[in-house]
Amino acid sequence: MSQIKIHHLSFAYEDAPEPIFEDLNLVLDSDWKLGFIGRNGRGKTTFLKILTGELPYSGQIQKSISFDYFPYLVPNQQATCRMLWQQLATEIPLWQAEREFALLQLPTDILDRVFATLSQGEQNKFLLALLFLRENHFLLIDEPTNHLDIASRQIVCRYLQKKKGFLLVSHDRVFLDQCIDHVLSIDKKGMVLQKGNFSTWQENKNREDAFELAEHEKRQKEIKQLAKAAKAAAQWSEQTERSKKQGRDASGIKPDKGYIGHKSAKMMKRAKSMERRKKNALVEKEKLLQNIEKSETLKLQPLVYWRENLIEANGLCLYYDQKQVAGPLHFTLNRGERLAICGKNGSGKSTLLKLILGQEIAYQGVFSCGGQMQLSSVAQDPSFLKGDFMAWAAQAGIDSTLFFTILRKLDFPRAVFEHDLQALSAGQRKKVLLAASIAQPAHLYVWDEPLNFIDVLSRIQIEDLLLQYQPTMVFVEHDQTFCQRIATKTLNL
Repeated sequence: MSQIKIHHLSFAYEDAPEPIFEDLNLVLDSDWKLGFIGRNGRGKTTFLKILTGELPYSGQIQKSISFDYFPYLVPNQQATCRMLWQQLATEIPLWQAEREFALLQLPTDILDRVFATLSQGEQNKFLLALLFLRENHFLLIDEPTNHLDIASRQIVCRYLQKKKGFLLVSHDRVFLDQCIDHVLSIDKKGMVLQKGNFSTWQENKNREDAFELAEHEKRQKEIKQLAKAAKAAAQWSEQTERSKKQGRDASGIKPDKGYIGHKSAKMMKRAKSMERRKKNALVEKEKLLQNIEKSETLKLQPLVYWRENLIEANGLCLYYDQKQVAGPLHFTLNRGERLAICGKNGSGKSTLLKLILGQEIAYQGVFSCGGQMQLSSVAQDPSFLKGDFMAWAAQAGIDSTLFFTILRKLDFPRAVFEHDLQALSAGQRKKVLLAASIAQPAHLYVWDEPLNFIDVLSRIQIEDLLLQYQPTMVFVEHDQTFCQRIATKTLNL
């Protein structure tokens, strides 16, 4: 066990208006199972790159261990897994490596296979095992669950439960709850470190936000009362001061100017004191609500299809390269239903979505999709995005004003709109695809792994949106919480 000490760390990108980190101080334990959370674009991946030495920074990082970043980039994809094992974990005996592979349910012949022939999930699990085999290393694990099906996520989750000494970036709430014992969160003020899992962090955050909101309301009432009292005291002082200039009253008695002046000055002093208290309350009020993450309400425009039944499949078999990848399938999709397509990677989920979207997919059996339906889709991989926001929105036929409004509500800073789409983080690019789909009126929404790279607060926003507007949907998603909240029916491949 050792400590990782970070002193006065600051970092800013050249073209960024504000620094990503400023005078950051942290002490982490190398035995912790640390979850790392925060909204997209806040600097999670940047922080990992700083730790691994990829990015220059000011300040100090003191450590007696080495950092390893996952996913590890394999330069030679045609190398065998045995060659990679010998390169990365050269001093580890074979029996120990095979034990790790077994824990991740990798094939027994994994070392004799070419790395490029492995599935994405197998590659991820193999590299994760190799990196954990290295001694005196602290693992920086960046979103390991992306593109993993639910079964593979559970395998990786059980594997991480047996490990320690890692920092895990993930937005899967169930996965985080089961794997971590500390949370490092990036919020509007900087980084916050807490003991516990995601649910513990969420509970504490909700309690802090509720307290700040209550204090904010209390300050607002106090400011109104002080402003009203100060105004009344000032008016009374002015009236008293004017009475000094009056002559004798009806009984012929002259006013006591000394007494009146004393009383007027006293009231004016009281008015000024209240004004000072009001200003102090305003200062205190300004300190509140600065760290509350606002999740603004989104709007959807689902269209009502003229027919009750939108999709029907009976004995449907799907083919890819003349090989059957799924089927026979039997299912229907009616208005207002949200169908979750579940299954292991390679079971034909994305192929079925492509068929529904009208792409040329070889199949046998009965498949009918309602005619003249307006469809709105989210692709699994957002890496094709490039160019500026406005040109891309115009090319996609999207209302640019609505598109930008949705992105702002998904926590996009205005300054980001000036960047090329390729310069965005993976989570931000996925939000671009989601915003485009949400902006389109449609009879049917077809989403393929919409939550990959998306932060937790945005996931909750999208869940709330779908539950409010209840569109007709077909989707593939491996986030268990999302599926449990959103799906009205499930198709297991």
